[in-house]
Amino acid sequence: MLRGMTSEPELQIGVGSPDAFQRLWTPHRMAYVQGENKPTGPEAGDGCPFCSIPAKSDEDGLVVRRGAHVYAVLNLYPYTGGHLMVVPYRHVADYTGLTAEETAELGELTKQAMKALRVCSGAHGFNIGMNQGTVAGAGIAAHLHQHVVPRWGGDTNFMPVVGQTKVLPQLLADTRAMIAAAWPEA
Repeated sequence: MLRGMTSEPELQIGVGSPDAFQRLWTPHRMAYVQGENKPTGPEAGDGCPFCSIPAKSDEDGLVVRRGAHVYAVLNLYPYTGGHLMVVPYRHVADYTGLTAEETAELGELTKQAMKALRVCSGAHGFNIGMNQGTVAGAGIAAHLHQHVVPRWGGDTNFMPVVGQTKVLPQLLADTRAMIAAAWPEA
């Protein structure tokens, strides 16, 4: 039984309309819902987190790997454990705006991320992609980023389907250190 909950749904105070479901609260997600760390405009100086992360230490910025043109960073609001993003240092919104060097390194770091995640977490597969534009689902549309989401057989269980909650078994700092240690040498 969850703290503050009773076995009688009608006695659950403050959880909305009574029903047969118990609630798992994830209040840390409210920061994302309310737009924390989202840029205020399309330019690099408009509070873009992808522009500010490279100036931080790897640990503080959750950076897993740095290349010459792009870097790999853990997603602060992950879909699964180990969900990371490959991001160009340059503030560019559209994939067609990447230079040949940025495109090549984005692909290479994506391959390296897959190898590292297989080694450290035994990932069975991956969802890899990018959302281009706000209407396509990009949370930060002004700065291109490619998602690398590790997947495992049976990882879509009742929690996200019924509980609308994702369970992450490890702190992001620990996940960053584990992936960084497993990252193959270029």
